[in-house]
Amino acid sequence: MGKILEVRDLYKLYGGEKKQAVKLGKEGKDKAEIFKETGVTTALWNINLDINEGEIFVIIGLSGCGKSTLIRCFNLLNRPTYGSITFKGKNINKMSKKEEYEYKRNHIAMVFQNFGLLSHRNVIGNVEYGLEIKGENKEERRKKALEMIHLVGLDGLENTPINNLSGGMKQRVGIARALANSPDILLMDEPFSALDPLVRKDLQFQLLRIKKKVNNTIIFITHDINEAFKIGDRVAIMKDGKIIQIATPEEMTTSPANEYVQNFIENADRKKVISVKNIMISPSSLIKVKDSPSFAISVMRNNSISSAYVVSEDMEYLGVITIEEAIKAKNQNLKIADIVNGNVDKISPDTRISDIIELSANAKYPIGVVDDDNTLVGIVTKADVLSAV
Repeated sequence: MGKILEVRDLYKLYGGEKKQAVKLGKEGKDKAEIFKETGVTTALWNINLDINEGEIFVIIGLSGCGKSTLIRCFNLLNRPTYGSITFKGKNINKMSKKEEYEYKRNHIAMVFQNFGLLSHRNVIGNVEYGLEIKGENKEERRKKALEMIHLVGLDGLENTPINNLSGGMKQRVGIARALANSPDILLMDEPFSALDPLVRKDLQFQLLRIKKKVNNTIIFITHDINEAFKIGDRVAIMKDGKIIQIATPEEMTTSPANEYVQNFIENADRKKVISVKNIMISPSSLIKVKDSPSFAISVMRNNSISSAYVVSEDMEYLGVITIEEAIKAKNQNLKIADIVNGNVDKISPDTRISDIIELSANAKYPIGVVDDDNTLVGIVTKADVLSAV
């Protein structure tokens, strides 16, 4: 997965003595001190980041942190004061007028918080609009528009006037219109923030579903940490025009960069972010399938537990045996392979804790954790799950 956008040493400054402002900032002056001494408002300060093809990259922060200013630099609604933004190896700030027009028309699109739809057009008329501007023939743009309307779940509403739609439906139209142009990058500036919670959750789910079918890059702005963690492959937290941390939701939850990040994410639903690999432990009672029942009994007795995990010689997970079954096997001269219970639950290390709460509550034994080759890599106990929740 290659880089689609590379941002280096990016500044957006307003008013005053800009070069002096940068000098003071590099000397350690904060935003307020810079403004007092130079009259410069620092909207963006030394932004450096890479965005990968096909990912959902979420930018989050409090109002005034610079997130909307940054995203508008990507489509040149804002022109950076200093620094570069490179799209597939081309600095967009140094593009010719023709190249810039091509970039804006074919490679990047935006979905706005206030929908930005044309009230005098119906649903399909709005979705077709960008294709119409590009000069596509009527038959082709109608075909693409219908595909996008189906993708966002608005079948049957093609001819509905925009003013007859709910807020959630209007935003679906906005997404369909943006996607109809097949952009490499879709910018979304707090697109769901004006919607009620139930509609917002539904659109978050729909966005993830759409993303699987349309493999473009999405740069998404929000002020809601749970929304950021739900949809983002990676998340960037901003403060006072600066990037504080860029990480996956799980990395940020388990290893926040500083106290500011910790405080910012403290209300996030941890169980929906943290995966099993962060809470699994090594099994204390591990039995090879070629071991004897007597050895299995000894291992369980020494560890003061009544069950053990059975693996092959190359650590493939085969199942569980209990102390009762091991004793029975010893008395009847059976082998471990004769008594192992292979009908047990197993999960991946990347499984989210929220997805195994019910499974763990009903499990007779700690759940085995296996990799893609069915190799046992750990176990998760009911106590581990409950304490994480």
